[in-house]
Amino acid sequence: MAVDSQGTARSSFDLKSAQLPVMAVALRDTQVHVIASDLAERLASDPDFFDNDPVLIDLQHVRESTDPIDFPKLIKLLKKHRTLPVAVCNGSAEQMAAAHDAGLMPAPDAHPVRTKEVVREVEVIREVPVEVVREVPAPPADAMIVDKPLRSGQQVYAKGCDLIVMAVVSYGAEVIADGNVHVYAPLRGRAVAGARGNTEARIFSTCMEPQLLSIAGNYRALETDLPQDIAGKPAQARLEGEKLVIEPLRLA
Repeated sequence: MAVDSQGTARSSFDLKSAQLPVMAVALRDTQVHVIASDLAERLASDPDFFDNDPVLIDLQHVRESTDPIDFPKLIKLLKKHRTLPVAVCNGSAEQMAAAHDAGLMPAPDAHPVRTKEVVREVEVIREVPVEVVREVPAPPADAMIVDKPLRSGQQVYAKGCDLIVMAVVSYGAEVIADGNVHVYAPLRGRAVAGARGNTEARIFSTCMEPQLLSIAGNYRALETDLPQDIAGKPAQARLEGEKLVIEPLRLA
């Protein structure tokens, strides 16, 4: 054990809380062989899509199922695709117990992030102004700004705020934010907005060419070419329900 000059013993380590961004895999089927088939098809064109990414298994869509999930087999499948399953959430009591027996730790159930700030908006219905008061997510107080190119393998996470990138995000790089992601350059890697569940978060780029986009756990891998009015042009990604849509960004 190390000893300082005052003769006081020092510990060889410190214990601190830490938070890491993880990829969520939301199951829509309990049969591992079905998941295996779909994964193989999805990753056929990009077998190196995952790079030992930590994974959270989300069971919200199958929690009412009475069919058991073979978690050891599922973990083995996910590891085969270069992921590291570490936790599970949103399952029934039986599912969570089975996952725990397989070595997965329980994670807090994921819910959309909402703020308490109330913003007044005016809607026009049949040309009659009607004031409507509703809750909408408040913008972050600040933002993280990155002004250097991000190369393959690099990752940036903006905790609790927006992320603004002023240079290219190369293929294989990853940008993550609890708020919105703004890339004022080519976006060719992975972009994750609303990492803690904010369904109102968006992804903007002046040159949209992404490998993957994800908002609040809803992701879209770009296996096919984007439409001509989006590919390589200013565009934004947002959620419509659970569907992630990409559309042109009209700049004045």
